Amino acid sequence: MFDIPHDTTCALPLQQHPFFAMALSACGRPPLMLDEAPARLVMRRRFKGGLTLSMLSRVQVPTGPDDLEQLRIALGRGPVILSPDAPCPELAGYGLVPLMTPATLVELDLTGPEQTRRARLHPKWRNRLRQAEQSPLRVTRCAFPADPGHWLLRADTLQQRRRGYRTWPEALTLAYAAQAPEQAQLFTAQVGNRIVAAMLFLRHGAIATYHIGHTNTEGRALSAHTLLLWTAACWLAEQGHLRLDLGLIDTQRAPGLARFKLGAGATPRRLGGTWGWWPPLGRALAPLARLDRARMEPPPGWTGPDRPCI
Repeated sequence: MFDIPHDTTCALPLQQHPFFAMALSACGRPPLMLDEAPARLVMRRRFKGGLTLSMLSRVQVPTGPDDLEQLRIALGRGPVILSPDAPCPELAGYGLVPLMTPATLVELDLTGPEQTRRARLHPKWRNRLRQAEQSPLRVTRCAFPADPGHWLLRADTLQQRRRGYRTWPEALTLAYAAQAPEQAQLFTAQVGNRIVAAMLFLRHGAIATYHIGHTNTEGRALSAHTLLLWTAACWLAEQGHLRLDLGLIDTQRAPGLARFKLGAGATPRRLGGTWGWWPPLGRALAPLARLDRARMEPPPGWTGPDRPCI
């Protein structure tokens, strides 16, 4: 178990941070850490026959053929799944093939005084926050215990099954909390002795990431998640974090969640999509990749989804 000091100079996405590497190692899946600049975390999966698939998630955008050549040398001849942290349509010219179009991430700016950050809230979101602040809700914070029986994990598992989605394996969440104490912070909302909502945040250098949350009917009626997110954002800002990663939004499948995140003042940012690459093929697939290149580029003048009414 390690407790690396909070480093406000490190602004790596969660999937590229040493804390994530420590959690993977504790789960028996140690990643490959590339020391070349920029340093990169690679998850690897070995299949029967000796074929190894390398996966790089939320990596810094490759800077050109020399950067890709360094990756090729480090990763060998196996297939690679590459997901840049920002749009990188030029990868189509280097033999990489688009597999998934870019998703949209939303991030909350934690810099500046609290008054400025409150002013960035959507008016309806701010009104709900004010009502929650005046309600019987009481918010507490603590380090998340590495307890497989914790109620939030049980509630999240049931919620995933009911809504038909999947997130991190539970073991990875527990490993993160165990390997990096104080970096997994749980904010809980209560009315009297009753827990009505909770949110778990993972800290990693200058950035923090919303991980999982749950609320019940009473919590929804009192806008508990609004108060939790605001309270957590203020605390994280006090600790020196620069931004809060609120995860992906899907305005078609989950419009309510997208409105909640954007209403909190978060800014949308387009990621780089997912690319497949098999270095031994060189640029043989480049013509095929160019057919889909337009899908990997932000539309002209794109600044993210319109900020919806709440």
